Amino acid sequence: MSRRLFTLTPLCLLIAGCVQPAPVLDSHLGDAVTMLKAQQIINPEAGRNPDPVAGIDGKAGKSGYDQYQKSYRAQEPQTNVFTIGIGR
Repeated sequence: MSRRLFTLTPLCLLIAGCVQPAPVLDSHLGDAVTMLKAQQIINPEAGRNPDPVAGIDGKAGKSGYDQYQKSYRAQEPQTNVFTIGIGR
């Protein structure tokens, strides 16, 4: 038994030494996703800016938001564009 183990151990080490390393692509796995996420952030330091956002005032903002909500409450029925001028 020990003789068989004595001959198999160097053989296993020799075979393990012939294994090729992982391709270069494995070392760059996930880099594309990380790059795309970074490209979608306009200002990464925006959370540290204590100044308020200058832009639309509260009254106009509320009006725009109310119009947006109203657009989902009652949708106007769409007319069939193929029946214009038929049956009059």
